[in-house]
Amino acid sequence: MSMDTGWLADNWAQIRRRVDAACREAGRDPADVGILPVSKTFGPELIRAGVALGMRRFGENKVQELRDKSAPLADCGIDWVMIGHLQTNKAKDVARLASEVQSLDRLELAEALDRRLQHEGRAIDVLVQVKTSSEPSKYGLPPEQLPGFLNVLRGYDTLHVRGLMTLAIHSSEPAEVRGCFRLLRELRDRAMVQDHDLTKLSMGMSGDFPLAIAEGATEVRIGTAIFGSRPYPDSYYWPESPDAA
Repeated sequence: MSMDTGWLADNWAQIRRRVDAACREAGRDPADVGILPVSKTFGPELIRAGVALGMRRFGENKVQELRDKSAPLADCGIDWVMIGHLQTNKAKDVARLASEVQSLDRLELAEALDRRLQHEGRAIDVLVQVKTSSEPSKYGLPPEQLPGFLNVLRGYDTLHVRGLMTLAIHSSEPAEVRGCFRLLRELRDRAMVQDHDLTKLSMGMSGDFPLAIAEGATEVRIGTAIFGSRPYPDSYYWPESPDAA
């Protein structure tokens, strides 16, 4: 018996309205901001229901989940996006299954992905994850290392660098959260001056996406506001981190 997913359609419509409203509030065109549904911990049946509503890209934090879900959903034409911290020994599966990696944050990972992508005869889009907060639980490239890292990435034909990604500080102070998003946008703008074609800014989640949109996000990563509460706490993904997509 199939599950009742009428609530999912309601959630999807509501989050699209909220994103559109945040865009208008920021003086931006809603068409310029995409939504990446984050399906971590949710099973294939619910994801399939999302596909029926028009979702085509899904963000996952763990390679094992991506691998386990890709087979039963192979007929759905899904573009899987890796948004979680990625270990180099998992590059093989990501190179085979993912269409995009948003958490590229170090040279050894770029090298591992490149080797596996060459073996697969594929190329994928990547975003460089930048650490814009001081929280030890956050991953990402230090901002001062971004210019040099982007220059090195020019040498990898299998990695199409499309933009930057960040996780903002977990804070009740909007100014602190916006500061993280603003820093990412400023870093992108400086890189564009150096002829890096970085059109994408992936920033903002269920709890802070209006602030990210106000600071220039082109994509927001939304999980709980679409799919509901997760069966596992976020510490399952980011130990000691209270953040929620």
